[in-house]
Amino acid sequence: MDTITVLLLTFILSVTGLGVFIWSLRRNMFDENPEAASVIFSTGEIGHVEDPSATPEQRAGLQQVVTDGGKAVVDPSLASELKKELVDRLEADQSTAYVTFTFLCCAIVWLVFASTFGLISSIKLHNPEFLTEYAWLTFGRTRTLHLNMVAYGWCPMAAFGVAIWMLPRLLKTRLYGGRFALLGCMLWNAGLIAGLGSIAVGINDGLEWLEIPWQISILLVLGGALIALPLVFTLRNRKVEHLYVSIWYMGAALFWFPVLYLVGKMPGVHFGVEQATMNWWFGHNVLGLYYTPIALASVYYFLPKIVGRPIQSYNLSLIGFWALAFFYGQVGGHHLVGGPVPHWLITLSIVQSMMMIIPVMAFSVNQHLTMRGHFKTMYYSPTLRFIVLGAMMYTVSSFEGSLEALRSVSTVAHFTHFTVAHAHLGLYAFFSIVMFGAIYFVMPRVMSWEWPHPKLIIVHFWLVTLGIGIYVVGLSIGGWLQGLAMLDAAKPFMDSVHVTMPWLEARTVGGAMMTLGHLVFAVHFVQMALRYGTSRVGPALLHKRKSLPERQAIAGA
Repeated sequence: MDTITVLLLTFILSVTGLGVFIWSLRRNMFDENPEAASVIFSTGEIGHVEDPSATPEQRAGLQQVVTDGGKAVVDPSLASELKKELVDRLEADQSTAYVTFTFLCCAIVWLVFASTFGLISSIKLHNPEFLTEYAWLTFGRTRTLHLNMVAYGWCPMAAFGVAIWMLPRLLKTRLYGGRFALLGCMLWNAGLIAGLGSIAVGINDGLEWLEIPWQISILLVLGGALIALPLVFTLRNRKVEHLYVSIWYMGAALFWFPVLYLVGKMPGVHFGVEQATMNWWFGHNVLGLYYTPIALASVYYFLPKIVGRPIQSYNLSLIGFWALAFFYGQVGGHHLVGGPVPHWLITLSIVQSMMMIIPVMAFSVNQHLTMRGHFKTMYYSPTLRFIVLGAMMYTVSSFEGSLEALRSVSTVAHFTHFTVAHAHLGLYAFFSIVMFGAIYFVMPRVMSWEWPHPKLIIVHFWLVTLGIGIYVVGLSIGGWLQGLAMLDAAKPFMDSVHVTMPWLEARTVGGAMMTLGHLVFAVHFVQMALRYGTSRVGPALLHKRKSLPERQAIAGA
């Protein structure tokens, strides 16, 4: 079978499968689907805002914007039913408190360490003599340590923590199997610490994103599998008939990752060109089939909850999910353009990358329609600023990724800092910023305590936003100039190095701002964990076990 036939059949199969799925949905795709989309709300909650990170004044302004839009639903006859549902929610939140807190604490620790090593690596790019006294502080090791602390420290710990917290809320039951998640967390972090130690002393498997030796990686696979078990147990005990789209995304992500990592690290299987192909199959899929679904699940939950209205089109959200599952699996091959890889494999990857425009458009249109008439709420809601910005960056990074897969663009951008900028646009500007917003929503529910200094949330937001902006713009420009210089046969290679110097310094400036923002976030998190300061508003939830009358009193507050 020739290349053209393979590609044509793949394209037809993908489009046909997606077409059948779309046909099976209701015709009016952009109409509101109140029954399915309202699962995340309790009785009478639609129209009432919820943002634990906001001050009372911000919350009042946020509610005023929503109420003026005619969306509030106030029915005194539903008060008793709502109170009962809120008591059940308290029980569900309480069952996740300790597990979620454990994961988020680990996430903050890894975020600080990852930021530090990332900043050191950035400085070394334009000042190679910086911290060269010890082998473990050379660029090759600090950069690899930074990548693994982000990819297997901050990102998964934050994702697991947020997902486990959302799970009982979405299924309206308590968390089952929390001990398995805690054991998985212990194994995961033990494996990560051992893996980072091996990298620091110069022992690694030599594959980007897969540097941790496979003998140690067994702990991460086991840990990831154990952490996914509560999803199975809690699903079996759910009290809802309909599974909200966030459950689809989380369920897929929590089971995709152990499979991806197990295949990627399987010893004695991958060699030569096939190993390089697998490497980028894993590198792209861990972003698109693990981090991306968790972040999208978070957006689909927190954004409607904060603005107090269901997502505009539930059908569109399902199209986004299935299109992601259909098209993302083979997009990593475009990183091998120009390599000794079968031509059809590269072309297939480019086709799949362009087809990713479908789920991205489905999500972006849905988000915009949901926020339509509510964008002013971002002025009042600190959490919503992170959530909406991160969701917008998903659109930007995904479209850029599709364009970058084209041979004409890849010819210039390949092997340059442009690719690094794009990677940070996806994993940081999208995923990490969404996780920041989610943590600002979750932690007051975990600790029964409000954030002591809401202004620090604003400081954190602007530091990381401006920082990643400088970082991405600087590296994108520098990387493109670098690619053009490398393509010019009349120029020596060192010209392509010199042209990037000002932009690498800009990268360090942006990275320093992001690191400072992370330190502000970490300090604020510690204050919250220690229950520092006075409680501004009566907490909506748990921390200490309360009797039923006490919980009813809290729910009515």
